[in-house]
Amino acid sequence: MKGFSKSNIISFIILILSYFLVQLLINIGIIDSYIQLNIVLVGINIILAVSLNLITGFTGQFSLGHAAFMAIGAYTSAIITAKLGLPFIIGILVAGITAALAGVFIGIPTLRLKGDYLAIATLGFGEIIRIVALNTDYVGGAIGFNDIPQYTNWTWIFIITVATVVLIRQFINSYHGRACISIREDEIAAEAMGVNITYYKVLAFAIGAFFAGIAGALYANYFYFIKPDSFGFMKSIDILVIVVFGGMGSITGSIVGAIVLSVISLFLQNIPELRMVIYSLILFGIMVYRPTGLMGSQEFKLFGKGVKPNGSIESR
Repeated sequence: MKGFSKSNIISFIILILSYFLVQLLINIGIIDSYIQLNIVLVGINIILAVSLNLITGFTGQFSLGHAAFMAIGAYTSAIITAKLGLPFIIGILVAGITAALAGVFIGIPTLRLKGDYLAIATLGFGEIIRIVALNTDYVGGAIGFNDIPQYTNWTWIFIITVATVVLIRQFINSYHGRACISIREDEIAAEAMGVNITYYKVLAFAIGAFFAGIAGALYANYFYFIKPDSFGFMKSIDILVIVVFGGMGSITGSIVGAIVLSVISLFLQNIPELRMVIYSLILFGIMVYRPTGLMGSQEFKLFGKGVKPNGSIESR
């Protein structure tokens, strides 16, 4: 019956009203194609940031290969929809599953690695995926993959973004999520208490990779065209910046971080010669005066419970 609590019902109503309001503004032309583009990018960034936060913020595994999982999902969905002509929903599901399998693949051999060593290993994995795509003619190679059907729209972005946030939030607030948090806090103590370290590290990588693959599918089927360089090292850094900027271990922080950084980048496009300088200064200022990120480990009540620095759960 907890699913039908007053707060959950109110949250559901707010989300539904938000969806129909944006859809109405799109239909009457107030939200043009340029604004829709930025909405899509914000939604994709939220999915990527929340899924990476599960790996890095909640489980404590420093990964720099999240863009690789996105690339796997993007190319998988592109092949399924453009070359095989199958429905978009199949492309999304297969993209997620393929990326999750890649998450298991990278998760198992890196179990004993921590910190910088794990970051280097995942970075190497990301470069392997990029080089493979770069040298595979079937997916366009260095030229890129063209003529991908544009199936992604506001409805798909809304549904999948909300589903990602809700599912990962439910996972974190479950027994399994607490096990992941215990690994982040102290692996030795967690293992002594009976937590299966191997299982939960791989599980976190698989779930995070699954949603990153779905984000890649949404990306590929919106922009018609993808190329290997779109999923390089800097893309992983961009996703990590959103997570750190919003707050490690905060789902709300990932959402707010994705929105704020996207809006900042949007306003700075009119001054391209100073864009990255101002963008970097803003990030620097936030990290100096708010090193835990915008939200720290706190959550808005709309998104449920937060995780205290000691790993316990608290209501907001």
